[in-house]
Amino acid sequence: MNSPFIHRLAHLKAMTPTILVVASFVVLASAEETKKESYYRAPKSYSTTRDTDVPRYARRASEIGWDTLKNADWLDLGLDYRFRYEHRDDDLRRNQAILDEPLLHRTRAYLGIRDILDPFRFAVEMQDSRRYNGNFPKDNRDVNEFQIIRLYAELYFDDALGTDAFGNKRPLSIRYGIHNFEFLDRRLIGNNQWRNTANAFQGFQGALGQESNDCQLDLLAVQPLDRLLYGWDRPVKEQWFYAAIGHWRRWSDIITLEPYYLALNQSAYDEVEERLVHSPGLRGYGTVGKTGFDYDFSLTYQFGYNGARDVKAYAGTAEIGYSFKQPWSPRLSFFYGYASGDRDPNDNEDNRFERFFGFGRPWSANDYIVYENISTPKLRLELTPSKKVRMDLGYSYYWVASDKDRFSGGGLRDPQGNSGSMIGHEFDGRIRWQVTPKVEAILGYAHFTPGDFTRNQGRPDDTDFAYLEISIKAF
Repeated sequence: MNSPFIHRLAHLKAMTPTILVVASFVVLASAEETKKESYYRAPKSYSTTRDTDVPRYARRASEIGWDTLKNADWLDLGLDYRFRYEHRDDDLRRNQAILDEPLLHRTRAYLGIRDILDPFRFAVEMQDSRRYNGNFPKDNRDVNEFQIIRLYAELYFDDALGTDAFGNKRPLSIRYGIHNFEFLDRRLIGNNQWRNTANAFQGFQGALGQESNDCQLDLLAVQPLDRLLYGWDRPVKEQWFYAAIGHWRRWSDIITLEPYYLALNQSAYDEVEERLVHSPGLRGYGTVGKTGFDYDFSLTYQFGYNGARDVKAYAGTAEIGYSFKQPWSPRLSFFYGYASGDRDPNDNEDNRFERFFGFGRPWSANDYIVYENISTPKLRLELTPSKKVRMDLGYSYYWVASDKDRFSGGGLRDPQGNSGSMIGHEFDGRIRWQVTPKVEAILGYAHFTPGDFTRNQGRPDDTDFAYLEISIKAF
């Protein structure tokens, strides 16, 4: 029997493999279109990756494993505790050369609501910072008991600005309240995760776009909060901080560009003079193809006025790294950082670079150095022996950029410039062990040898710093 129906059935059977291949291709192509790519590339430079908007210790409630919250994708929860024992012998930041062994405790809790009430969103974060067993008076680097470091309401419009070429939505958001954030390479705006207390701000924070987009703009108009040991933190009187920070990621496989403008406005009150510092700058980072090389640089210029003196200051950083294709994934990097100091305290110019609200580490593992009046080259080796263990070793030299300006880390200054310029040099090392997904242990050591500037200012002793840190996440 040779009917048309039988003929077509035989033809269809013969075509089945081709149909299956085509169908499979269509399904895979559809899945590829559905999958959203991100333009964001994390920097490889040492310790410059910013803390995430939702802190890393927080998780979606639906991922915690509680049946009652298994559908709560709209809720973020976090709770963590950190303990650090420090052994500081002849701490350069202290007037007395003695042994100090403080015990530092920090507890944080986070709750965030998103998606379910859009465009309205909300977040709150509490932090309790305490110090015991110290030989010196308590200060707000270590102590800030039971504080709100994040409490804001947000209007979040998911796709207000359309989508990028990868199909990622471009949201528009504005927040008001108390904020805890990091931007750029954290050297100018950081929450100081190492320190026992956090930087926090009160005011407005806006964003056009998100991290996965090819371009994004962050806007700030905030007042820094004065960290009080025991009372509620309050805005620094008459001080405002403004920022416009761009992110251009269209070429992120080669370079990410972050142009920015920062400004600090301090109105006059009591014995405080009026001050305005404008600070345009540019940061760029990326990798050099598949060569193994990576880079990170920043340039900042400052102008304005400080009372009757004109502000003219500048700073820059540069890091070049190379990752070896060897066991333990070694990365060797060279870094150089410079920030101008005041050349003459008696002239009409203020040349000291304004460091704003950046972090202290890793300028110095001892936490001696800040981003002002400094010139420092660094050599660092990073190793990853296993998925759970990371190590790094570094050596740094420090000079004051101006021998007449202050060295903040030791509270030292020679207005005549007769003490030399070398602050000293430092060796440091650290081992980080991810004991479990929720527990991390860190063991670190740093040795500082003073230079002529430090010795001539009455600080001749070498210093030693060792510490053990344990961090525990609840979820």
